[in-house]
Amino acid sequence: MPAPLPGPDTRIVELRVAGLAGTSGETLLDAVSTVDVGGDGIGRVVRPADRLRRPAPGPVVPALGRSIPRTLEGYLWSRMTSGGAAKATWALLFPFSLANVAFWMLPPVHRAHWLGGLCRGLLRVVAVLLTMLLVGQVAAIALDLFATQCLAPGSGCLPWVPSWLRSSPARLAIGVAVLFAVVYVLHRISSANWRVHAAQPHQRRGSPMQLLADPEAPGMSATHTVAALACVALLLLGGPFHVPTDVPRLIAWICVLGLVLAVLAGAAIGSDPGPLARRTLISFASALVIYGAVLAAPLPAQGELRGTNGTVEGLGAALLAITVLFVLALVPMALLARSHWKTRPRRLRPWFGGWAAAPVVALACLLGGGFGAGLAIAVRRLLGTSGLQLPATYELITVLWGGGLALIALLAIAGYAIAVPLRRRRRGIPAIVELMEIDRKQEQDAARAWARSAWERRHLHHLAMIVAVGLSLGGAALLVVRFGFDLRPSWYTPVSAVGVFALGGLAAGLLRVVYSAARTPERGRHLGALSDLVSFWPRAAHPTVPPCYALKVVPELAERVKTHLAEPGTRVVLSGQNLGSLLTVLTAARLTTELTADELDRVGLLTAGSPLQWGYQRAFPAVLPQDSLATLFADLDGRWRALCRGTDIFGGGVTTWRHQVSGRHLIGDGYLPEGGWGALEAKADETGVLVLGGDHWLPDPLRAPDGRHRWAPGVLKHTDYLADAEWDQALAMAAGLGRPSGRARLLGEQGSLFGDLPRPR
Repeated sequence: MPAPLPGPDTRIVELRVAGLAGTSGETLLDAVSTVDVGGDGIGRVVRPADRLRRPAPGPVVPALGRSIPRTLEGYLWSRMTSGGAAKATWALLFPFSLANVAFWMLPPVHRAHWLGGLCRGLLRVVAVLLTMLLVGQVAAIALDLFATQCLAPGSGCLPWVPSWLRSSPARLAIGVAVLFAVVYVLHRISSANWRVHAAQPHQRRGSPMQLLADPEAPGMSATHTVAALACVALLLLGGPFHVPTDVPRLIAWICVLGLVLAVLAGAAIGSDPGPLARRTLISFASALVIYGAVLAAPLPAQGELRGTNGTVEGLGAALLAITVLFVLALVPMALLARSHWKTRPRRLRPWFGGWAAAPVVALACLLGGGFGAGLAIAVRRLLGTSGLQLPATYELITVLWGGGLALIALLAIAGYAIAVPLRRRRRGIPAIVELMEIDRKQEQDAARAWARSAWERRHLHHLAMIVAVGLSLGGAALLVVRFGFDLRPSWYTPVSAVGVFALGGLAAGLLRVVYSAARTPERGRHLGALSDLVSFWPRAAHPTVPPCYALKVVPELAERVKTHLAEPGTRVVLSGQNLGSLLTVLTAARLTTELTADELDRVGLLTAGSPLQWGYQRAFPAVLPQDSLATLFADLDGRWRALCRGTDIFGGGVTTWRHQVSGRHLIGDGYLPEGGWGALEAKADETGVLVLGGDHWLPDPLRAPDGRHRWAPGVLKHTDYLADAEWDQALAMAAGLGRPSGRARLLGEQGSLFGDLPRPR
């Protein structure tokens, strides 16, 4: 059915959503200046501004032979993840974020629900042990390296420190105070959340995607706080493997071990003891730390603190054991979930058959150990005294990361210097590039970028898997050599030196970035981009991660859309690039449950450079299943348009797959407006654009400038989608005011070889 002619009061509101960190309002709206028109300062709604800083109308949209007025708005959310020391410090907590992301990567299991509960419980235990490992490593620095060794009388470390600070009570008080401050900061981070300025929705029907409901138990933050305090008390009492002989120490030691076991059991079950019990447990754990500090006095006049090695080694061994159990428990869970996707194309199936959470958890543990060792090495260098001792297992960590650095370098060389050029030479110029480009030079430039982007989208997760598995096997081998055979091979020294350099440089670099971000927030944008990726997900396994910005952005975007739809002639198109595209997809899914049919007919979706299909859909199969995405496409009646470039490493196809060229046509499978998916075909138009289903494949480089639109030279890859004139064409189609004009159609329409299929409604 042809689109209705626009009435005199018809207008399009394009609501753009920013992608990664550092996006300004001017960049988002492609305007000289912008002005705020809504939001709370954290989530900002902006419009283009005139010279008097007043909201200005956006450029008109050509549709159906007319110029349709456009109101251009942008939603900026980067202040939730970028800028300032507090947010830059989140980079130091990256292992926690990986453990939380792994929770959302678990495959769906409709049978044997106990397997899902077991994996989630083990993952929560891993998260608690990661917290304890971090605090134990910080305690090794504050209590052992600094308070016990560096401040010891006659150590020669920091000679300017006054003698009264070198007394045993003063040293002990300094170390314990630092640890209390660290635990308090972690607790405050876990309790931080964004305030949402949106009304509670009234859902009219079931949502096609149950995506973002924060499952964090109120007791999760208290659980990790109690575990952190118990770790400090255990170190002060001599560690888990040293049974005290005197009665006061023995009683305290038994209480601490009992508290640790209770916390781990509570984390596995996911229970919440209640507000009163939480406060009681935190107070009891704090009292144990103070009591342990009293019993630990006086500190040794020289040498290390007795409980440091045992605590760090014990936590490392426990973390290793629980991680292995999680990896094994995830295997049958992934096999049971395989029935949901075994008939689908290989490129749409979850990574590693739904087992991708396992290497992510392993990498989180490896990074947790590496960050702590690197921080200790960096602090020892800053103190400038070579006689200071670190835990014995840190040598194994430096050897492991020395070998890991070599492995990463070999993989980078093998991939980017060998595999990508070979792929380019073997495959030549892709047939789809020949359909879009008009010039041999453009085809050569595009083919090189296509080869690299296609290789990265297909194999980047394989490289991450190889690194995680290689480091895990290497760590296991080092443990066997060290503790099983008590050997120290000659190659330890050079490899350990590489690891010391790598870990020390990593920790020093992170600390420098945090310091720079505190003084100049703009310099922390690249760390903000890292935070953008990991804080997209709500807290589920670990509370000490950045608060989920999607839980604020999605409801506020939905509320803004409803405000505009209150005007009868208004059509709203949600548009977003990069991670902004995921936020718009979630918002559109939410709106399908909250709007009436007439209101939903005036809503459209436009994504550009989206990692949805090749990345997020495959990494998070239980959260973004293909059936739900197909339902969303049908609910929008095909008004989901996606701009794609084959040269875009981060983006790619969104609504279509199985692409191949036959004759001068691009064919493939994709979502259908009437539901489900089926065969599609497309032919390039005069600008070289291929509109296949909901995907608009753009030529890159762009064709020669025509003098009517902004133009950008060179291969654009993931940048500047707004420079392509197809943006406005796709926008009109998303608003329901345009059609492909015969450029793309269902196979089966207009006499194709596949027979007659139902036409889009």
